[in-house]
Amino acid sequence: MARKRERLDVIKDILNAIKDNRKIKPTRLLYASNLSPQMFKDYINELISKDFIKLDIDEKEKKTFSLTQKGYEFLEEYKIIENFVENFGL
Repeated sequence: MARKRERLDVIKDILNAIKDNRKIKPTRLLYASNLSPQMFKDYINELISKDFIKLDIDEKEKKTFSLTQKGYEFLEEYKIIENFVENFGL
């Protein structure tokens, strides 16, 4: 049985999906995050409120998400933590 993703893993997955695409539409990000629509909405609202991502709306009312500097910094620090844990076999 697959293990349940931890909260930080979900956040990392969302941020990485945005980073990989530079800008990503909400529906595509929902599919990439592999979350229910309600959970996706909750995570997105939290990440926007904490300034990890920003919602861009163009002149045609099309929405896309992009990473802020804080989002990039989170991914870098998270990678350090993952390497630390892996090095100790945890």
